[in-house]
Amino acid sequence: MGKLAEAEKPGADPRDRYIVPALAHGLAVLGLFSRERPALTAPEICEALQLPRASVFRLLVTLERTGYLRRERDERTFRLGPGLINRGFVYLSSLDLVEIAQPVLQKLRDETGLSAHMAVREGREVVYVARVAAMTTVATSVQVGTRFPAHATVMGRMLLLDLGKEDLRALIPERKLPRSTPQTPGTFETLWKLLEEDRARGYSVSQSFFEKGVSAVAAPVRDSAMRVAAAVNVTAVDMHVDIDAMHGRIKDQVLAAAAEIGQWLAGGRRS
Repeated sequence: MGKLAEAEKPGADPRDRYIVPALAHGLAVLGLFSRERPALTAPEICEALQLPRASVFRLLVTLERTGYLRRERDERTFRLGPGLINRGFVYLSSLDLVEIAQPVLQKLRDETGLSAHMAVREGREVVYVARVAAMTTVATSVQVGTRFPAHATVMGRMLLLDLGKEDLRALIPERKLPRSTPQTPGTFETLWKLLEEDRARGYSVSQSFFEKGVSAVAAPVRDSAMRVAAAVNVTAVDMHVDIDAMHGRIKDQVLAAAAEIGQWLAGGRRS
């Protein structure tokens, strides 16, 4: 009756009676996170929103299970999760990300002469959200919206870098994984070993890893909290790319592009 009475007060918006309180509270929780406050505990959220602990607990569990929040290793602290990144909601909209990345990818294509792409992760798949085709007659057939299994591509591996072993196993529980080429990891342990090498290196290189005749260099794009928000790569189709160049000049150019996009995500270009 109290809520209804408030909605019936003079000057009150009559649409307020249709508000779903649980949804409004969940959005309020997400709205507490910011660049200045990237991590919050349940008691801090209770205090900020003046909500009962039991209600906040249920909200946090729901938001964590749906990917909008993630729990840190201390089991007490929460941060915004990949669900927001993937759906372009509040923390990072896909449109903004693409707008930021497009000129950077164009420059990367011009510097390398290779097709340049950006992708985000949605569950077990990578989704390509931006592409600048090579200026040659032979270019990749990947288009915006193309999806690939994350474990089978170097772009996917870049997007899996933040996952611990338990989180990765929860995402990919199968003992055997589908393979596209002999280089594709066929088991969880093989994938995990590749990810450990990728983390140590900071980038990844492939030759016919997912598709025969396609070479690629990929790097992660990290946000202001150093979480992987996206991945960028350059690819060459049916042409020889010197392996030393892939681990040298081209790798440096891809890493620089990923860093530039990350700087814009963090709030502006850094000097």
